[in-house]
Amino acid sequence: MKMRSFVVLGATVLALATTACGKQGAPGSSRAAFCDKPTKLAVAHEVNITGSATFAAMMRRGHVVVGVKVDQPYLGYKDATGRRCGFDIEIARLMSARLGFAPNTIQYKEIPTANRETAIQSHEIDYYVGSYTILEKRQRQVSFAGPYLIAGQSVLVRRDETGVTSKDSLRGKRVCGATGTTSIQRVADLGLTQRTNIVEFKTGSECLSQLLDKKVDALSTDDAILKGYAAADPGELKLVGTPFSTEKYGIGLPKADRQLRDAMNDALAAAVTDGTWKKLYDATLGKSGVPASPPAVERN
Repeated sequence: MKMRSFVVLGATVLALATTACGKQGAPGSSRAAFCDKPTKLAVAHEVNITGSATFAAMMRRGHVVVGVKVDQPYLGYKDATGRRCGFDIEIARLMSARLGFAPNTIQYKEIPTANRETAIQSHEIDYYVGSYTILEKRQRQVSFAGPYLIAGQSVLVRRDETGVTSKDSLRGKRVCGATGTTSIQRVADLGLTQRTNIVEFKTGSECLSQLLDKKVDALSTDDAILKGYAAADPGELKLVGTPFSTEKYGIGLPKADRQLRDAMNDALAAAVTDGTWKKLYDATLGKSGVPASPPAVERN
């Protein structure tokens, strides 16, 4: 197999040719500096969220436990040194700080897409931040704070691909997506390609390896994720067409914990007003060239 820019080792993706978070590097450059230093965040004091069972558990423990992803450059990523970076990671850190817990004490858990609701419902994690689209069917199982970002589904192909120019040219092509995502389900529901041509893996990075190895023709998921992949390996990858969905990213938390949801929404709204949201975005996902404005939180 030809060596590619990404190799999946368990849940951790190691970029072999370019840096994926922070500064871009030349092929063959050191993998030690993928992630820039995280943004310094002020930790709130004397926080009290009356009636929140999740917050009470955080207080007993002394830190928060957050579910994240590790294979999405500029969003949720873990480099070869174990450092984490990306906009989702910064939002997770922001919530920790605004709840009164130092971000450097966060315990991260890498939760596969298909297991997010279970991890939240079983209290394996306090909250989840990882390109988690707010959907009515999910809201029957968990609650969401936010949204904190709006993305849209798009299509990623190899740089030399000429047969796929948009979602409308996927018919007859092998399309890959992560199991349990709304994106791969949308490919099926819209009939963008035959169901026998739909390929699913646990993570998007596995699909990325399939794409680079020419085992599939396209990868379809949110443009924020795909632009991160493309920015990490511009010589091999490109996005085609225009986004064809609206994906509101939210912070997943236990359904019954309205008090925690309200506190997180307050924290997000304050971060927009005081400029913290933009600072975090510009330091991470903004580097990929993805334009974005902070969305209004939804409190109902």
